[in-house]
Amino acid sequence: MNNEFENFDAIIVGSGQGGTPLAMELARSSWKVALVERWHVGGSCINIACTPTKTMIASARVAHLVSRAGEFGINSNIELVDLLKIVERKKEVVESFRNGLKKQLLSTKGLTLMEGEARFIGKKLLEVSMKNGEKSSIKSDLIVINTGASPSVPPIKGLETTKYYNSTSIMEIKELPRHLLVIGGGYIGLEFGQMFRRLGSKVTIIQLDGQLLPNEDSDIAEEVTSILKGEGIEILLSAKTEQVQTSQNGEIVLTFIKDKKEQTVEGSHLLVATGRVPNSSNLNLETTGIKTEQRGFIPVNNRLETEVPGIFAIGDVNGEPQFTHISYDDYRIISKNILQNGNATTSGRQLPYVVFIDPQLGRIGMTEKAAREGGYDYKVFKIPMSWVARAIETGETAGIMKAIVNSKNNQILGAAILGLEGGEVMAILQVAMLAGLPYTVLRDAIFSHPSISEALNILFEESTD
Repeated sequence: MNNEFENFDAIIVGSGQGGTPLAMELARSSWKVALVERWHVGGSCINIACTPTKTMIASARVAHLVSRAGEFGINSNIELVDLLKIVERKKEVVESFRNGLKKQLLSTKGLTLMEGEARFIGKKLLEVSMKNGEKSSIKSDLIVINTGASPSVPPIKGLETTKYYNSTSIMEIKELPRHLLVIGGGYIGLEFGQMFRRLGSKVTIIQLDGQLLPNEDSDIAEEVTSILKGEGIEILLSAKTEQVQTSQNGEIVLTFIKDKKEQTVEGSHLLVATGRVPNSSNLNLETTGIKTEQRGFIPVNNRLETEVPGIFAIGDVNGEPQFTHISYDDYRIISKNILQNGNATTSGRQLPYVVFIDPQLGRIGMTEKAAREGGYDYKVFKIPMSWVARAIETGETAGIMKAIVNSKNNQILGAAILGLEGGEVMAILQVAMLAGLPYTVLRDAIFSHPSISEALNILFEESTD
C-alpha cells in the first residue's frame, strides 16, 4: 500500500443529487472536502435519468398534441419526426445542467473535484484512478458513498448475443424504431414505451406481472393500461420472457410464456427495462468490513450510516427508493446531523413520486392495498378526470383521482392522481398530510376556477363506501 496519502475532512464518492450538495455545503462550512466522480458530475438524474428522459418525453408530448390538433379545430399534421434533433436537444439541456454544476463545484473553496474511479484500499483509505492515468490515495474519517445504480441485465437466454438497448443507451438511438419491444412494465418501460409510440413507433410491452406498475393499486394500473392501449400500445401481461434472438432478416424474435403457452413476438428494436442495480461491486468494500446485501445494496441505519462508523451510503446505492428527491433528502439528513449536531433520520419520511407517463401519475403515501393489509379502518374517495371542468376544457380527461382516508381521524393516508398535472395536484395532498389536516379541509377549501386543484372539492365528496 502507498503510505503517501492526502487527508480530507470528508470524502464523497459520487457526485449525484445527494453527494454534490453535501460536498458543497461541507466545503462552505470550512471543511476540506474531496468529491470523486468517475464519469460526469450530476449523477444519474442530470445525465441519464430525470433531465434527459423528461426532455425527450416533452418532444413526444408535442408530437401527440399535434396529432390531436384537429380535435381543437386546428389543421395540422406531422410530416417528419426528426429523432436526431430530439436527441440533440436533449444533449444540449443535459450539457447545460452538467456544465453549470461543474462550474459551481470548481469555484467552491475547500472542495477538490477528483475525476476518476475510487476503490477502498483500507477501512478509511481510498485509491482514486484518475482519468489522466495517475493514481491518488486519499483518507478521511468521514466517507459518504453516493455511487448510484445502473440498468440491470436480466438472465434471459440469448440476450448476450442480441443487440438491445437499456434506459441509458436508448436515448442515443439514431433511428426511430419501426417496432419497439419493451421488456418491463414499470416506470422506465412505460415512459419510454409511450414516448416512442407518440413519435411513431409501434410498441409492444411485455410484462411479467399480471398488471403494469405492480406496486400500484389494481384500479390505477388498469386505468394506465387502458390509456396506453388507447394510444395503440400492445401490452402483454403475465408474460414471462424466455428467450430473445435475431432472425435471418434482422428482426428480433422474443419468445415468452403466457397462459402456459409458448408464444413469440417480433420487433425491430429491443428495450430492456427491468430495473436497476447498485454500483457497489467496484468499491472493494470487503476491505472496509462492509457487507452488501444479496443484490449489492449497501445496508444503512436510519441515519444512513453503514456498519462501519463514519462511512455512510446515500442515494440509489443504499437500497432506499431510487428517486432523486430521496437522494437529496439523504443529503439533508447527513448535513443536519454533522453540521448542526442534529438527530435527523429516515424514519417516517414521506415518499412522493411521479410516473411521467402522460397523463402523469402522482403518488403519495399508502395505496389502498397497503391500508387494507395494514389493518386500517379506511374509506376510499375516487372520481374520473372526466368530471373535472379544466380537464374537459383542455381535452385532457384521461385518468382518475383516488384518495385513501383514515376513517377514525379523517386524515389522508395516501393518494394517486392519474391525470393532467397529476404530480402537482398530488403535492397539495402531500402538504395536507404533512400538516396532519383532515381531508375535510380540502373538501371545503376555495380553489380557483377553472383549475385541476378544485377537483379536490369534488373528490372528497365522493366516497366509494
